[in-house]
Amino acid sequence: MWQDILQSVRSYDVPQRNVIVASCALGGGGLLVFWLLTRQRKRTIEMGEGWWGFGEKSSNNEDESIRPFEVKTSEKEIQDLYQRLDLARYTPPLEGAAFHYGFNSNYLQKVVSYWRNQFDWNKQVDILNQYPHFKTTIEGIEIHFIHVKPTHIPSGQTPRPLLMVHGWPGSFYEFYKIIPLLTNPVGSGSSGENLVFEVICPSIPGYGFSEAPHKQGFDMTAAARIFHKLMHRLGFQEYYLQGGDWGSGITTHMAQMLPKSVKGLHLNMVFLSKFSCSDLISLLLGAYVPWLVGLTREDSRRLFPYFKTQVSFTLRESGYMHIQATKPDTAGCGLNNCPVGLAAYILEKFSTWTDKSFPNLDDGGLERKYSLDDLLTNVMIYWVTGSIVTSMRFYKENLSKNPSTTPSGRTAVYVPTGVTAFPDELLHAPPSWVKRKFKNLVTYSYMPRGGHFPAFEEPQLLAQDFKQFIRKVEHL
Repeated sequence: MWQDILQSVRSYDVPQRNVIVASCALGGGGLLVFWLLTRQRKRTIEMGEGWWGFGEKSSNNEDESIRPFEVKTSEKEIQDLYQRLDLARYTPPLEGAAFHYGFNSNYLQKVVSYWRNQFDWNKQVDILNQYPHFKTTIEGIEIHFIHVKPTHIPSGQTPRPLLMVHGWPGSFYEFYKIIPLLTNPVGSGSSGENLVFEVICPSIPGYGFSEAPHKQGFDMTAAARIFHKLMHRLGFQEYYLQGGDWGSGITTHMAQMLPKSVKGLHLNMVFLSKFSCSDLISLLLGAYVPWLVGLTREDSRRLFPYFKTQVSFTLRESGYMHIQATKPDTAGCGLNNCPVGLAAYILEKFSTWTDKSFPNLDDGGLERKYSLDDLLTNVMIYWVTGSIVTSMRFYKENLSKNPSTTPSGRTAVYVPTGVTAFPDELLHAPPSWVKRKFKNLVTYSYMPRGGHFPAFEEPQLLAQDFKQFIRKVEHL
């Protein structure tokens, strides 16, 4: 083909040839300039705007005040809870079923007995209120958050703003054990050792004490926009982000939306919206020659034998997702009215998602990593706020779209990113996969233990890795 083109050009006289050569040169130069300009342009997702309050958006200016908030419940609410617990009905479990059919009802009766007779909610309320709580109105709904400042700032240090976002079926309470590790620095005085943070933990709208959206369509993009507005309202122009589960998706959207405001993004679960042919090849060959397809030995150990264990595990554990992504209000009716059902539904996830071997145990292994006080406090946040249905709706709003075709799915992340890979996380994403979306992967750490709720389960490990990430980002 090229020979034919050259022969055609030679057939023209000299002036014509000069015009053609000049045109090609100009065209090629233009293409080069265009390529250089577009190569440097980093795509972002549109911030947009939203209104999630009742009715039409008011023409009045929104109340942007930051209002102190305190967790409170009445004695009437507690007595109503006790009455419902006393009226609970149980179906005996199958012999030897452990947690393979769901929450074992024999152990559930022990949990409910503790809840009814020993669990001190008033004491837990005092624990919840040990950190300052606030509310502010953004896009028509009240946003709840805790804002914890360091009690001591080392000489020469400035607290780094950090937004930490929870997922489902968790809450802001997941971070209560890691907050002291981030706000109370320990070290000999060098800037890299005594890092100190100012921590903000919001409740996702529809979760806990944040008001639920009153209109359809509230997804991760909307949550990301609201949390950016929250941080800017608090006076921060640059800040770090950390998240897992939905918190991972929301903070990733934030990094794609306003990268200039995000100094760094740290994730303990990675949302990958696309599965490429090279990923499939990785799965087919990775068990035998991991080095050939960009996998480490640890990736191979965690991924394989993939089709025998991981696929069946994912299918077995994703039933809740199909329900919540389709008919959350129907399934949520029973949970919102029955505290025993709510506890079983939520706590089963803290069993299976913490350690894949826990379903083999009659008690689901729940008290091996958590206390019943901590677990029931998280359940109570859902119960006293009546937020289980509205939290489940977040699945429908996000999973009703093909993630690979959304703006976020088509947009890379360019801010400095750190990933902490816990061995019992629901899905393992090798660094070679992560780098396709997260173009500035600063750290990737394989943790020795831990599952889906690391801030709740392994706060020390998560805090250490997060600080290591900050040191790398800031070259400390």
